[in-house]
Amino acid sequence: MPENGEGICVIRSHGESNDIFEEVKKRGFELVDLTCLDVKKVQSKACELAQNGFFVIILGKQEHPEVKAISTNAKMMTKDKENVFVAQNIEEIKAIENKIKAQKKVGVVLQTTQTQEYLLEVVDYLSKICKILNIQNTICPSTSLRQEEAKKLAQTSDLMVVVGSKKSANTTHLAQLISQITKTIHIEHQDELENHLNIIKQSENIGVTAGASTPDVIIQEVIKKLENIN
Repeated sequence: MPENGEGICVIRSHGESNDIFEEVKKRGFELVDLTCLDVKKVQSKACELAQNGFFVIILGKQEHPEVKAISTNAKMMTKDKENVFVAQNIEEIKAIENKIKAQKKVGVVLQTTQTQEYLLEVVDYLSKICKILNIQNTICPSTSLRQEEAKKLAQTSDLMVVVGSKKSANTTHLAQLISQITKTIHIEHQDELENHLNIIKQSENIGVTAGASTPDVIIQEVIKKLENIN
């Protein structure tokens, strides 16, 4: 970031730490904050829990920019930075069971694109070992709805095609979720269907779903390609 800024600095939807906001303003940039409102909600809940003395567990991917921002902001609200912990799966939580048991209060928030299944798994586990447990279901409502609709479609499909970036958290979670129900392939564009011709031709009922940020034109191209194959 230039020392003296002229122009506009845009904060992406994943959000940033308060330190970054202050630094941008300090250097003279015009700040445009495009942080998703649902992401802001997670940040707020995590900060509130940390400020009130909770051991905060963030369910999400450690290296994801959204999770980094949530974690950084929460750590600013507590003297002990070790009181904020990111867990990508239940095994990572079980690995610190003794530390969790030693806490008076434990709070949980989620990366907005996490699954209800992961949340329920964590609640079931933590409720048995925590003295006080505060669960904040911060999964994005549209993400939950998309996941539920995709699961219903998967139950009547021989094959599910998930369209969207393989770097997208909500799309990869969607693919993982429905792969437990039926055969699933995850592609980014129609050309990748050529790599799965055998399984496509063997399937009578094919369902198509997509990540939240996948352009509709790409989805339609995939559907058209599937129709031509079969």
